[in-house]
Amino acid sequence: MKQENFWLKWLLLGAGLLFLYIPIISLIVFSFNDSALAASWSGFSLRWYHSLMQDSALLSAAWLSLRIAFLTATAAVIIGTWAGYVLARMGRFRGFALYVGMLNAPLVIPDVILGISLLLMIIEIRNITGFPESNGIFTIWLGHVTLCVAYVSVVIQSRVRELDRSLEEAALDLGAPPLRVFFTITLPLIAPALVSAWLLAFTLSLDDVVIASFLNGPGYTTLPIEVFSRVRLGIKPEVNALATLMILLVGTFVIVANYFQGRTKQ
Repeated sequence: MKQENFWLKWLLLGAGLLFLYIPIISLIVFSFNDSALAASWSGFSLRWYHSLMQDSALLSAAWLSLRIAFLTATAAVIIGTWAGYVLARMGRFRGFALYVGMLNAPLVIPDVILGISLLLMIIEIRNITGFPESNGIFTIWLGHVTLCVAYVSVVIQSRVRELDRSLEEAALDLGAPPLRVFFTITLPLIAPALVSAWLLAFTLSLDDVVIASFLNGPGYTTLPIEVFSRVRLGIKPEVNALATLMILLVGTFVIVANYFQGRTKQ
C-alpha cells in the first residue's frame, strides 16, 4: 500500500511538471526550427536567431523592458523593504488600517483600474507642474513600482516576522542606534528574502502588459506589448527565439540567486 502511494505521488508530480514545462520546452525546441510554420518541424537551424538580431524593433522593446524591470525591482525592494519592516515591527499605530489598505491595494485592484488611475494622476501632475513632459520610461517605471511594492512588502514582512528579535534587542541594549541595527543585523538576515523579492518584482515588471499600455508613449513600446501586437497576426519564429533567450536570462538569475541563498543557509 505504501509502495503504491509512493508511485502515485511521483506520477502526480511528474504529470504536474509536464503540464507546466512542456509548453516552455516546445517553445525552446521550435525556436531552432528551420520552418517558418510554428507547428511544422523541418530541421535544426539558427536562422531565427540571426533574424532576431536584425529585428531592431523587437530588440529595442526587449532592452527597454529589461531596463525598466531592473529599475523597478531595485526601487520596489528599497521601498517595499521599509514598508514590510514597518508592518512587521511597528505594531498598530494611528492610521495603521489606512496604511495597510493603501499598501495592499495594488494586490486586489484590477490592472486596468490601476493603469487608468495612474494615467489620470500623471496627467493632472503634468497640467500642474509640467512634469513629466510626455509618457515614457519614467511613467512606465512609476506604474510598475506602484504595483511591485505591494508584493515586495508581503515577502519582506513575512521574513521579518520570522526573525529572532533577540539579536536586534541585544544590539540595542549595547547602545547601537536603530538604524545601525537595521543595516548591520536585520538586513543581512533578510538578504535571501530581498533577492526573492527583487526577482519577483523583476518578473512582474517584465511581464506587465496592461499598466504599460496606459503609461507608455511614442517610441516606448515594451516587449510584452510588442509581442502581443505581433502574436495577434500570427506567431513569428523570431518571438520564439527571443522568448528562449529571455528564459535563459531569467533562469540564470534564479539559479544564481538560489546558489547564494543556499550558501547563506549553510
